[in-house]
Order: sequence, then structure tokens, then C-alpha cells
Amino acid sequence: MDTGTHVVMGIGLGGFALLDPVVAQSPVTAEAVLTGTLIGSLVPDFDTIFKLKNNATYIRQHRGTSHSIPAMLIWPLAIVGAISIFIPNAEGLHLWLWTFAAVVLHVFVDIFNAYGTQALRPFSNKWIALGIINIFDPVIFFTHAAGIAVWFFGLGPPGFTFLTVYIILFFYYIWRIFVHNRLMEQIKAEVPDAEYVNVSPNFRWNRWHISIQTPEQFHVAEASRNGIIVFDTYKRQPLPDTPVLRTVQQDENVKAFLAFSPIFRWEKTEYPHYDEVRFIDLRYRDKDGHYPFVAIVLIDREQHIVSSFTGWVHSEDKLQKKLKPATNLNG
Repeated sequence: MDTGTHVVMGIGLGGFALLDPVVAQSPVTAEAVLTGTLIGSLVPDFDTIFKLKNNATYIRQHRGTSHSIPAMLIWPLAIVGAISIFIPNAEGLHLWLWTFAAVVLHVFVDIFNAYGTQALRPFSNKWIALGIINIFDPVIFFTHAAGIAVWFFGLGPPGFTFLTVYIILFFYYIWRIFVHNRLMEQIKAEVPDAEYVNVSPNFRWNRWHISIQTPEQFHVAEASRNGIIVFDTYKRQPLPDTPVLRTVQQDENVKAFLAFSPIFRWEKTEYPHYDEVRFIDLRYRDKDGHYPFVAIVLIDREQHIVSSFTGWVHSEDKLQKKLKPATNLNG
């Protein structure tokens, strides 16, 4: 989920924790728990710091180790230890339990996005991305925001207020899962030879982005109330075993892209003094028909990679600016 949603979820869980008698009877513990749930709801995304190094490292690390099983155990201990320095009289066990719940809840809701997490590490590096909830879901955000408003203005007890919020969201998730599964069944019925199907929600409830891989083709489509509309169809071309492609696949940006993208197409464009090889993730298509998540490599005639990039770029001009072609490319 986005940072704003994790913030309101952390505050909401702190309010819900007031149903715990140990927390409710101690203002000091209640303060510590709210601090713990807020930090715990945000801390798994601390891996965003890897963006400072480069996009390849960020793509490999984001929602990886920081969302793993060991991390879900370590984060609460670290947070409770830090809070205890400033709020030493808080009840330690319940502070840990609610902080642990916040960290686990963060990882849990991220699983429902199209981006997903590697929540099963170290047992599996597989990305778990259910594609059921958009990275920003207005129902989840504004339901929590309404609960916070009720608490802030004293219109109702926070514990029962957020219990109501969670009941509402429980049925909301059930509904979204039902709609997702029904759409998957429809796609498989219409494309029986589909080898891989990725469905992810749009910002609008009734729209879903669809990418399909068959033995011969890729299809990119959208589902709405009007049915399934196919936007693009591409011939499926396996990566050939050529010197250029072998070299390109050793590039760190390409490695990061291939490790993250389960469905993509590639293309090679030849220029007088170099080749451009581009990898395009088909899970993401914007309203202008542009695919913003790519990896691109420029390789000269001596099989030297002179420039590469991976990440999100929403225009060709911006993508070219991010590349740094060597001065000898033009001969």
C-alpha cells in the first residue's frame, strides 16, 4: 500500500488496541502502543532507502528482506527497544504484541497489491502478488480516516470504532476477492490456452488491468462493466541465445527487471554503431498506452554495455535522458 494508507492503518490499530484492557488502563502504555503501531506500520518500507543507491538495487530489495519472516520478528523487537528508552514504564509484552501486529498487517495488506512482497523469505524468494487491491484504495484509506476523525472529535470510543472499521474492511476484502476470482474464471474461459494470467486492479473499482501469456502471443487488456477489451497483442518471442542477449542479461539493471517481472516482451533496435535492447513489463499500461516499467540497454559493436536503466518512466523523452550513451556511439 502507499505510505498514507500505512499511516492511517497504524493509527487505527493503535486505537483498536484500546480494546485491550492492559492498554486501556494505562495511558503510558496506550501512548507507547500508538507509537509502536504507527512506526510498525511504516518500518517495513524502510528499504526505500535503497533508491539512493540505484534503481536495480531498489527493485531487488523493495518488499523483499524487509517484508520477510525474520524481519517481521526483528522489526517489533527493535521498535519496542527504542520506545522503551523514551517510555520506560510501558507494559512491554502488550507493546510488543501490538507492534508485531502492525508489522504483520503491513506485510499482509501489501500481498494483495499487484506489486506484492517476498513474504515467505527465507523459505522462498517467490513474489506473492495477489493483485486484488490497488496500491491506493480509497475505501481502505477513507474508512480509516473516518475512524480517526470519530476518535479525534470524541464521537465514539476508538476501540469499537476501529472494530467496526475492520469488520467493514473484512467484507470489502471478501467482495474484492470474489470479483477477482470471477474475472479470472472468465479470462480462462475466453482464453483457454492461457499459460499465465495477471490481473491487477485499477484505481476505479470496476476496472482491472489484464496481461495474458499464451504459447504464441501476449495480450494486454482491460476489464470493465462493458466486458473485456483487448488493447495490445504481441507475438511472443523467446530470448535467443545470441552474444548480444547473453551480454545484456548480465547487466544488473536487466537482472533486477527479469527477477521482478513475470510477464514481459523484449525488442532489439539496431543503430549504426550500437544496439538497443528493451524489456517491457506488460503488467503496467497507462491510459496513454505507454508501458512505464522497463529495462533498457545500449550495447556497442564490441559487446560492451555502454548504458543501461531500469525503473518507471512515463515518457520516451525522460527515458532517453536517464541513459548515458558513451561518446563513441556515434562513431
